[in-house]
Amino acid sequence: MTIKEAQTEVDGWIKTYGVRYFNELTNMAVLTEEVGEVARIIARRYGEQSSKIQEDTKDLGDELSDVLWVVICLANQTGIDLEEAFRKNIQKKTVRDQLRHKNNPKIQPK
Repeated sequence: MTIKEAQTEVDGWIKTYGVRYFNELTNMAVLTEEVGEVARIIARRYGEQSSKIQEDTKDLGDELSDVLWVVICLANQTGIDLEEAFRKNIQKKTVRDQLRHKNNPKIQPK
């Protein structure tokens, strides 16, 4: 699925099942909540924090997909073509950072 197809899919789902998009401020709050759920899994699975038994079965992929869903909602409702924006973002990073990371001694293989 392309990013454009994902945007179309989410828009169709919202129009069919979701009645309408939540407003942008609500979606921003929902995005923050979803990112927090991802952070909770990462902190417990890969970090030093212990988890409760029911948290061991949380699906990181599902939570990351929730984040992507809300990002797509925000793009759709603000008229952003995420595929084009992402393409431009990669180009910007390539020009800006083409040597930055290669020359960073902090991240070189040991």
